[in-house]
Amino acid sequence: MCGIAGIITNNARNYQEELKKMTDAIAHRGPDSSHFEFYENAALGHRRLSIIDLSENGKQPMFSSTKNECIVLNGEIYGYQDIKAHYPEYPYRGSSDTEVILAMYQRKKENLIHDLPGMFAFAIWDNEKQELFCARDRFGEKPFYYAIGSNNEFIFASEIKAILASGLIRPKVSNLALSHYLQHGYVSTYQSIYENIHALPPAHQLMWKEGNISVSRYYSLPKKDRTISLSDAKEEFTYLLKNAVKKQLVADVEVGSFLSGGLDSSSIVGLVAEFLPQQTTISFGYDHEDSELKYAKEIADKYQTNHIEVHEKKEDLVTALLKTSPFFDEPFADYSSIPHFEICRNARKNLTVVLSGDVGDELFGGYNFYTIENKLRNHFSYKNIIAQFGLKLYQKIKPISFISQQNIENKSILEFHQNYVRRAFSKQERQALGLHSDYDQPYSFIPDPDSLNDIMRLDIEDFVPSNMMVKSDRMAMANSLEVRTPFLDLNFAEFCIQLPENLKLSNDNDKIILRESMGSYWTETIRKRHKQGFGMNVKNWFTEDSLLRFSDELLKNPNQKIFNYIDFKATQNLLTKDYKHWCLLQLALWAHNNEKYL
Repeated sequence: MCGIAGIITNNARNYQEELKKMTDAIAHRGPDSSHFEFYENAALGHRRLSIIDLSENGKQPMFSSTKNECIVLNGEIYGYQDIKAHYPEYPYRGSSDTEVILAMYQRKKENLIHDLPGMFAFAIWDNEKQELFCARDRFGEKPFYYAIGSNNEFIFASEIKAILASGLIRPKVSNLALSHYLQHGYVSTYQSIYENIHALPPAHQLMWKEGNISVSRYYSLPKKDRTISLSDAKEEFTYLLKNAVKKQLVADVEVGSFLSGGLDSSSIVGLVAEFLPQQTTISFGYDHEDSELKYAKEIADKYQTNHIEVHEKKEDLVTALLKTSPFFDEPFADYSSIPHFEICRNARKNLTVVLSGDVGDELFGGYNFYTIENKLRNHFSYKNIIAQFGLKLYQKIKPISFISQQNIENKSILEFHQNYVRRAFSKQERQALGLHSDYDQPYSFIPDPDSLNDIMRLDIEDFVPSNMMVKSDRMAMANSLEVRTPFLDLNFAEFCIQLPENLKLSNDNDKIILRESMGSYWTETIRKRHKQGFGMNVKNWFTEDSLLRFSDELLKNPNQKIFNYIDFKATQNLLTKDYKHWCLLQLALWAHNNEKYL
């Protein structure tokens, strides 16, 4: 795992100082070493976190055997040893996955991307063609940003802060991105918070040649659901997940596992036990009665892991925010980022690589709102104009159920998902704040408004890369820790995406395929569990005097930078000690952290 940076321009050697500033800005992503390589028109930089091929043969930027090509890679190519066997003609010098991409490029050029699994963001400079080829993994696990400098330089890096550190661009805040943030609590993976710094979206590639940039999608989610029996699905599910875990255990350092005591992480730990005689697990919990630590310990005991329990008393929230917020270069409102930072910080004391159970909810139907959407769709009033008319009349006499009310207000479960789920500010509230633009993210498919699977596909293309993977990457990299996500193994994820809905959830149960396939790997207590977070409530946070004072400093002072972009008076009406208040606080903190650029 690493940090990458580069500047494509004439006389690139003249940009050594700018490139060093870029890599210094992301030193946390790769504390082990820093290297640079230069061509006449390309400067490439890299920060290394050594995981595979710890020798000098694994260092980057890495030249190809002919030195015509040079690559910088952030990520891991799972199963690269098998891929390497298909390119025996290449004269390998080391044993890294990075060198395998160079071998693929020499034979296939940019078409290599269709055969490349794993999590990655990379750039390859082809000196003969004077062309830069960049790509980002299919599910957005690794970030990639780029911009055009004041002298037409093409600048790219793993994080926005590196592009800003170059001093080659003056950023302009995007009102579209601000509006999207306030609507959802995160910036879309298709944007950045700045209109002149761009995110390369997941599953996309970029070609730069002679100052011209072309961006294109190279991968789309499978659009059709499969027809498969439960027994056949269980067999394939278990086979593919075992294979995913096995591939992601490959490293020249120890690989541990996060263990929350939930269904997803317990499954990963159970499968790791089949490949490692001893594994390290790490659990995190705040000291309160809802702590999950007791569930995690059951699984740790079952597999006799080297188990590390992190007991935390909630520290002063202002201190925690000031510690984590600099690693988010954009406003980010997911409050679980604070405990996520702490578990990564503690994991790094013993480990460099950790497996995570992320994205199980989106693949197996684990969120409560998916169950609600299933109930909405199965309710007698769904898309029934006559029933809905009757309910409207009835509610004047007696209150009606939440399901009935939502079916009246929304035309479909897709509309409910878009209007109700992960929404902070309404259109009217955003307009009152002075933000009149709406951003609609493109998708690789046209969703069926009545399909739960298509709603899960939307979440995989939107929420997963824009929120979940941002939190995972930034909080792990803040602590120089690599986090791997076996559920996003391409073969396994595609299989799950195409499973019929009845193998994922019903009105009475969630994660059906996971429970049926992996139940034997859990304890009885775990089998009965449903989703639980870190046991936090934003409203409780606003009872802290220090947080309220901090909020007042940032949100009740009209001279704060944020009020160059949103209306001060309208903001005061929204400081209601809830999630909206939290979103505004995070936005103001982002502006405060970056005021020298704004």
